[in-house]
Amino acid sequence: MTENHAIVQAGDDGREEEDYALNHELVERILKAADEGEADRLKALMAPLHAADIADLLEQVSPAERREILLLWGSEMDGDVLSELDDSIREEVISTLPKHILAEAVRELDSDDVVDLIEDLEEPQQEAILGVLDDSDRAAVEQSLAYPEYSAGRLMQREVVSAPEYWTVGETIDFLRRDQELPDQFYHVILVDPGHHPVGYVTLGKLLSSRRDLTLKSITEDSFRTISATQPEADVAYAFNQYHLISAPVVDDHDRLVGVITIDDAMTVLDEEHEEDMLRLAGVNDESHVSDGPVTTARQRLPWLVINLFTASLSAVVISQFEHTISSLVALAALMPIVASTGGIAGTQSLAVAVRALAARDLNASNARRVVRRELLAGVLNGLGLALILGIAGTVIFGDPKLGVVLGMAMIVNQIVAALGGVLVPLTLDRMGLDPALASGTFVTTLTDVMGFFAFLGLATLVLL
Repeated sequence: MTENHAIVQAGDDGREEEDYALNHELVERILKAADEGEADRLKALMAPLHAADIADLLEQVSPAERREILLLWGSEMDGDVLSELDDSIREEVISTLPKHILAEAVRELDSDDVVDLIEDLEEPQQEAILGVLDDSDRAAVEQSLAYPEYSAGRLMQREVVSAPEYWTVGETIDFLRRDQELPDQFYHVILVDPGHHPVGYVTLGKLLSSRRDLTLKSITEDSFRTISATQPEADVAYAFNQYHLISAPVVDDHDRLVGVITIDDAMTVLDEEHEEDMLRLAGVNDESHVSDGPVTTARQRLPWLVINLFTASLSAVVISQFEHTISSLVALAALMPIVASTGGIAGTQSLAVAVRALAARDLNASNARRVVRRELLAGVLNGLGLALILGIAGTVIFGDPKLGVVLGMAMIVNQIVAALGGVLVPLTLDRMGLDPALASGTFVTTLTDVMGFFAFLGLATLVLL
């Protein structure tokens, strides 16, 4: 095995499966084994798979196939698989598993993973999971659930490795070796004062490479910062990304240590934020998933399609005002979509950049004017370039220089409108406290369509008639 080409365990037919992939042939063999009721064969095929790959498998198959797999393989269910599952099918999988199997799977998880697992479930499923936890674990999870949704308190894990700041490296290492309940993963030993307030932290690498007689206080990291348990998780993810944190202690209202957030949880939030913005820009519910049924999918998308239907009617109203112009120059009907669609594309480009910059906090009050000026200049330059091309094309194809001029001027106007709308609309929605990714696309598209048709037909009325 080489570093550049890692290979997973070979299949029964001697064929080696490439890493990082849920191979189609393997999925077919798993489904066949499940359909034929061959439990041992199914377990052997799924044993080498990573928890994330098993979650992908359960998400990709049909509900009937999923039930067949869980019936035969469910006793092997791992808590990590439940954590990796998409919310859209997690509840279904949990309700299918026998209580003792669910208990065994959940007990393996850290408190933050259990909170993530149950916070979006219905109350009966929540009680089913809480009921299988030990009293101390249940109390920790319930305390985390008491914090606001999408807050650091929900994101943190209660299992914390802490030590007094006056301890030596040797004392700390000896303590860690004796402790039987260390978290599966941790990156820092958090230093606390007598009031249990975090005052610094030491990386495990620094701890292991330092002399035993050194105090922990003498080898702390400069990157130390605390996070309030009520801080929104989006702010937490931003802090991790901005300051290159790998973990951070979480404190309550009295600055006492109550948990820790690690980089894997923060990056999960970032991924979810990016995915949510992408879906909302497309006018799709951020809970949509490929495993959803056709009725659910249609119900999620229909509201935005209805809204778009009403906004599109504004374009129809504008066009109807120039009925005489269009009937006099039929060529205008063929050219109108060019102006509108090109403006729509330009608006979407500007919008995507603005929404992403707002999410990353790169676009704010201090640089908004500069960004707007940049977009305006870019719109003018793009408009001039497209106007030159379309003006020449319109003149050559239709033999009317005036038509080419009208087409070019309308393109300049709509490119400017698209560039400004793409940045001003999300900025305005953000100032109003609304999600710019949710509604910006509809407003910008409507704006470029209406202004594109109005500019083109209005100029045509003035110049050509």
